[in-house]
Amino acid sequence: MGTTALVVIDMINTYDHDDADLLLPSVKTVVPVVAGLLERARASGAPVIYVNDNFGEWRSHHGEMLDKALAGPHADLVEPVRPDEASLFVVKARHSIFFETPLGYLLGQQGIDRLVLCGQVTEQCVLYSALDAHIRHLNVVVPRDGVAPIHEDLAQAALRMMERNMGAQVCESADLWAEDG
Repeated sequence: MGTTALVVIDMINTYDHDDADLLLPSVKTVVPVVAGLLERARASGAPVIYVNDNFGEWRSHHGEMLDKALAGPHADLVEPVRPDEASLFVVKARHSIFFETPLGYLLGQQGIDRLVLCGQVTEQCVLYSALDAHIRHLNVVVPRDGVAPIHEDLAQAALRMMERNMGAQVCESADLWAEDG
């Protein structure tokens, strides 16, 4: 059996985009869940990988992206889930964490074959990332309370698709890296 990694999708965010007003209420409920997952994953020694949009700024690096998000009006949503010094960081340009990124290579080098996907947006980036992980024969886990949707009805459909069509384990975040097991 390989290694499980926690993958944090698009949580380093300025929320300066068209759907932000629809997304923010669910992000506010997900941030403490993602923070808890980060704490438990780190305590267990599991790798933590942030995969994040680059905001269309191809000259920036992850530190600049973090600084920009922390300087914005929604820093309170970024601070609790910020990367630590041991976190890995992959910049992406589109919805999937795999599209045109070195993530597949990184996972192979680290012996990672199981991904716990958390972050945003359930019915977009999380869904497409789960599909791309599935076609790469990786095991996928999605904590339903650890992903933020824009549209709840589409998110529920996306979670069902991940579970049924992609073999993803959809669970509660409390089931992952639980203290008692």
